Amino acid sequence: MRYEGAVFRPPSEADSLIIQLTIGCARNDCTFCYMYKDKTFRIRNLDDVIEDLELAKNFYPKGRVKKIFLADGDALVVRNKDLLYVMNRARRLFPELERISAYAAPKDILMKTPEELVALKNAGLGIIYVGLESGDDKILRDVKKGVTAAEMIEAGKKARKAGIELSMMIISGLGGRPRLVEHAINSAKVISEIKPEYLGFLTLRFFKNTELYRDYVEGRFLALRAPEIMEEMLLFLGNVDSEGTIFRANHASNYLLLRGILNTDRERLIRMVESAKTTNNYRRYVETGF
Repeated sequence: MRYEGAVFRPPSEADSLIIQLTIGCARNDCTFCYMYKDKTFRIRNLDDVIEDLELAKNFYPKGRVKKIFLADGDALVVRNKDLLYVMNRARRLFPELERISAYAAPKDILMKTPEELVALKNAGLGIIYVGLESGDDKILRDVKKGVTAAEMIEAGKKARKAGIELSMMIISGLGGRPRLVEHAINSAKVISEIKPEYLGFLTLRFFKNTELYRDYVEGRFLALRAPEIMEEMLLFLGNVDSEGTIFRANHASNYLLLRGILNTDRERLIRMVESAKTTNNYRRYVETGF
C-alpha cells in the first residue's frame, strides 16, 4: 500500500486496512485541528486506489482483512458512483470484509440523497465518524467548523435513517471559559436530537500549527482547567438524553476516564465526575499538544 503524508484514523479502526481514497481534508479550516495542514486536498485516481486494494489482497493472509477504513479526512466528499465502485471492488477482493468506514463531514452527508446513503450502507459502509466538536453555534463559528448545530442534527439523523452507524466526537473545553455552559448544554441538545450509536469526548489540546494555539498563547482564548472541564462534563451529563448511546471519555487527553451507556449509566458517571472534582483526583494530562 502507498500512503501520502501522515495518516489518521479513529482508535476503533486500529486493526483496519487503511486505504487513502482522498488526500487531506476538503474543509481544512478548523482553528483547533492540526491534521492535514501539510496536504493539498484532492481525490486520488481511482485506478491507484484499486491498485492499493489489490496490493493488500496479495500481502495479507486470506481472511485477515475484516475492516477497511477509507482515509483521509472526508471520503464521503467523493461522488457516490466512485465510492460504490471502490467499495464493491473491496468486497470482491476481501469476501470476509465485515464493514467499511470513513470520516464524514456533516456537509458531505447533507450533499448525499437519502437513496445514495442507503446505497452506501448496502455496499458495506457500516459506520462513519463525525466531529460534532460543539453543539453551540457561536463556538462552531469561532472555530470555523463551517456548519451549524441545526445542520449537524440534520446530517446525523439522515445518516442514522439510512442505517449507517454514527460515532460522534465532542471536544471538552472548546468554548473556553466564556462559553463553558453553552458548550455543555447545547452539545447535549444536539446529541439528544441525534442519539448516535457512539459518543466520544476528547479534551482540547493546543498544537503549534493551528490558529487556536496562537489565540491561546496571545491571550485571546481562555482555556479551561481540570475542575472546569469537570463542571462542563457535569452539565453535559445532566442535560443529555440519548438512551443507548455508548459513551466514552477515555482518550489520552481526558483528565478522567469515563465509560458507560447513556442514559443507563448517567448517575454513576455523574458520581465519578463529582468525586474527581471534590478530591481533585485527575489523570496526568498525557498529551498537551505543545
